[in-house]
Amino acid sequence: MDCKPIARDGFAKAQFWERFVKIWQYEKPAGIDSLRPAEAADPKPGLGQVLIRIHAVSLNYKDLFVAKGMGGPNVPSPLIPLSDAAGEIIEVGAGVTRVSKGHRVMPIVAQSWVGGPLTEEIGRSVLGSALQGVLAEYIAVHESGVVAVPEHLSFEEAAALPCAATTAWNSLAGEGSVKAGQTLLVQGTGGVSIFALQFAKALGARVIVTSSSDKKLERARGLGAFACVNYKSNPEWDQEALRLTGGRGVDHVIEVGGAGTLEHSIRATRLGGTISLIGVLAGLEGSINPLPVLTKALRLQGISVGPRPIFEGMNRAITAHSLRPVIDRVFPFDEAREALHYLESGAHFGKIVVRL
Repeated sequence: MDCKPIARDGFAKAQFWERFVKIWQYEKPAGIDSLRPAEAADPKPGLGQVLIRIHAVSLNYKDLFVAKGMGGPNVPSPLIPLSDAAGEIIEVGAGVTRVSKGHRVMPIVAQSWVGGPLTEEIGRSVLGSALQGVLAEYIAVHESGVVAVPEHLSFEEAAALPCAATTAWNSLAGEGSVKAGQTLLVQGTGGVSIFALQFAKALGARVIVTSSSDKKLERARGLGAFACVNYKSNPEWDQEALRLTGGRGVDHVIEVGGAGTLEHSIRATRLGGTISLIGVLAGLEGSINPLPVLTKALRLQGISVGPRPIFEGMNRAITAHSLRPVIDRVFPFDEAREALHYLESGAHFGKIVVRL
């Protein structure tokens, strides 16, 4: 993204609006409260680039890692955070042919991942960590790094899609191949898990949802969950998953806990089943016995978002099924820090959005 932060503290005053844009940035990530409002030079689209007026952005758990200085070795300083946004193209640079002025678009998370397998180069093109992010009024990105917003979605709904939704879709319809009649277990009720619930239902699968909140589980039932398990009152939730599947085990697990929950997921999964590891919310430390993975012939796959064709295929499915993201709360732009603290609290159900 071509939007270089400059050393001005606070949002732009009226006399600067024609020259500078509002952004949020970390001089150096040191916790959520180190995020500060600032100004940046008005970005201009270069060769092959488009200028996007951002209307909404959404938050992901990876943004908390970035806030804590755990975004990797290639994080620029200062840094504009966040990777997920939706907006309108207001200007195009020379040579642009894929999109036009006025199109509603979403930037893809890894700007160079337009196809093929994940590479180190692609990993160096992630918005909001390796590259400057989207928590800004305007951004300039290459035309190859955007996809169209589904027509029935608002900007706020579309902003929820690039990371969490694409990760869930790639887990189920890309790498995961979930089929009608199968059973999926999703952990928690955050963005990826709720999208996985919605997508699995659209694919004809049954979904078991785990959470520590009975209130959230009730909401999950309202979205069509086949069964719900409170893992606090039922810490051996893997045994409940086996009971619910007649002792066979689930076909697929969306694993967001990491080391703290992976052994439960292994026990809950059927012979030859799949576990998609997409988060580490329950911790990084722990020892996993690999023998059950071997003896049950499990497929344990790490999922990191996905390339542009996965995103575009997901959007076609969203349009075909008239799906809408579940948005828990929308914050105004000047409350970006509060939005991140709310994400950190874990109180949300679905996605958290910031509206510009």
